[in-house]
Amino acid sequence: MRRLFSAVAVTGCLVAGLPAISLAQSMPGFTIFGGPERANQLSYRLDYGTAGMSGDRYRLRIPSKKVSLAIAQLNISYPDYYKGEFDQKDITVRVKDKTIQLQEVIWDKENRFIEIYPTEPIAAGNNVEVVLSNVRNPSPGGMYHFNVRIRTPGDVPLLRYLGTWLLSIT
Repeated sequence: MRRLFSAVAVTGCLVAGLPAISLAQSMPGFTIFGGPERANQLSYRLDYGTAGMSGDRYRLRIPSKKVSLAIAQLNISYPDYYKGEFDQKDITVRVKDKTIQLQEVIWDKENRFIEIYPTEPIAAGNNVEVVLSNVRNPSPGGMYHFNVRIRTPGDVPLLRYLGTWLLSIT
């Protein structure tokens, strides 16, 4: 009877732990070696996160505390070993849970970056979410560093680093 009770208890713990393990795929986790400093890591969510999956959606978030200046341009770069594909017609930016109008979106495949130009600058102090829809994930999956830089209106045309999303695709 004692063995049966122990087996049921262990099985219950394993089953209860599975949802927590699967949720860990959607947010930045614990990095042991390398990577950006914790203060520079940005949160994200992958709607599916499966390698080779066509039609995935990346929700890349920038918290308001990082947006200390207005944003005239967003530049998202990714590593050369990321072999996924983006649909530049299906990229949106959300501010205060509302989609803002974009002037232009450019995906430069050779130089591995996406440039996003809103029609009007995004005001400082707002939460910003970049939504990349209809993405084809790379196969096999892996860990990918997506960096975001911004250009501010009326400023010297230099990009300022805001942070890094550590995307984990399984």
